[in-house]
Amino acid sequence: MTKDLPPAALARLSMSLPAELSRQLDAMVEERDLSSRSQLIAELIRNELAEHGAAERPEDMLAGTITLVYRADMGRVRHQLAQTQTEYLKEVISSQHVFLEDDQSLEVLLVQGPARRLRALCDALRKVRGVQQLRLFTTTALLPPLYDQDAAQGSHGQPHEEAA
Repeated sequence: MTKDLPPAALARLSMSLPAELSRQLDAMVEERDLSSRSQLIAELIRNELAEHGAAERPEDMLAGTITLVYRADMGRVRHQLAQTQTEYLKEVISSQHVFLEDDQSLEVLLVQGPARRLRALCDALRKVRGVQQLRLFTTTALLPPLYDQDAAQGSHGQPHEEAA
């Protein structure tokens, strides 16, 4: 049973799996040091539901990360990736880059926006020659607004004055 939910909030499922798949599932539970199969299965289902929702409802707002691995070709690839990201300034919140072995780089983008825009960004990044791997991970939980325009300005568009 899941520790963070009361028993009334849980639904019990019964399933049959091929023996080898069940063995692999149990091995994964043990390797991740999870308390039960249910914990792992719930995580897998949440991930699939988020991906399914992004495909079925392209206007839904999502937050997530895009992870890229690419071969750094004397700066050309990094430059093209940066150019592509500038076309998606509203969606790319931040990025982190590290150099890997063998002239490879790893870059992680924190993104938020409509599912269709995030997929379009991924498609555009995949077109850059030198990108070897790309993965989008999304969630329906959103980042809080980074800047509230109305709170920062008075009713006439003037900056809000702080009380002394």
